[in-house]
Amino acid sequence: MQWKIHGERPIYENPWVNVWLVDVEQPDGHRWEHHVLKLRHLAVAAVVNEHKQVLMMWRHRFITDSWAWELPMGLIEADESPAEAAAREVLEETGWRVAEVKPLIYAQPANGITDSEHFVFRANAVEYAGPPTERNESDRIEWIPLSELRGMIDRREIVSSGSLVGVLYLLLDEAGL
Repeated sequence: MQWKIHGERPIYENPWVNVWLVDVEQPDGHRWEHHVLKLRHLAVAAVVNEHKQVLMMWRHRFITDSWAWELPMGLIEADESPAEAAAREVLEETGWRVAEVKPLIYAQPANGITDSEHFVFRANAVEYAGPPTERNESDRIEWIPLSELRGMIDRREIVSSGSLVGVLYLLLDEAGL
């Protein structure tokens, strides 16, 4: 059943997050204003090396005051494709250059409240170019064996939706499923 949109208006806007009120009518006729977060879209990269390891970053997220492993990811700029953003984020956040960025999976992590889109790519590591230029992203950057990912998820060491979707699909991809 599709909801009908009668109109929408911004109530807060900035370069990172926009909050809108959308006048919606549900199929049963109930009409109300729904809050919607309009966010810039995200590129995520699952970088794999020849040893069947994935490049991950150990980082703190202040909003949840938690530490976890994440794939390199970041916002897509207006002048770049999602694949270009993924390659750029890997270089900025980890110092690694990648080759042949291929689509892995597309996700809408919370489409009941936000229009955020996550474009997840798989790439092969090519060379270490030097220390990351983005120094505020992580405490550690490590190559994690694919065989350890399931346990890390079970222990809640990987929790962000972009990383979870990417890692889980990477495991399916590796298994040939």
